[in-house]
Amino acid sequence: MNKIKQQRLQHAWSQEQLAEMTALSVRTIQRVENGDKASLETLSALAAVFQVSVHELTDDIHEHAPSSEFAIDHKLRTLEDRVNQELRFYSVLTSYVLVCGGLMLTNYFFTPHLYWSLWPTICWGATMLFAWLRIFVFNQSMTVWKQKRMQTLLRK
Repeated sequence: MNKIKQQRLQHAWSQEQLAEMTALSVRTIQRVENGDKASLETLSALAAVFQVSVHELTDDIHEHAPSSEFAIDHKLRTLEDRVNQELRFYSVLTSYVLVCGGLMLTNYFFTPHLYWSLWPTICWGATMLFAWLRIFVFNQSMTVWKQKRMQTLLRK
């Protein structure tokens, strides 16, 4: 019997009750109890409800895989998400430059006395600035805040 099932039975909770407290599906609880690999988010939610560390829950589940391998997998997933965010930002930035450049040229050649192309350029530029700040400046602090907030909500 794995540690998650032991903890659940020790607290006299059903799988449905545990699923409700962790905001996970009953099927996820069943899979984890049957020995399937759980994501770090799932393990964090379970650990918060049981008031134990994630490491205590993973001893039994990932017995065959070293914990360093689990940490590396998580780090790789995190890095992949970060690279995908940056890639999306740069593709939208390219669109911004091309579209706004086209608008500026259209404005210059057809209505040079009006500066209507500044409005979409400024608005979209402000949006791009906020995206840049979110991805490149505040990304780490937002991640830490999210983890703390999730732990706080799971303990309620």
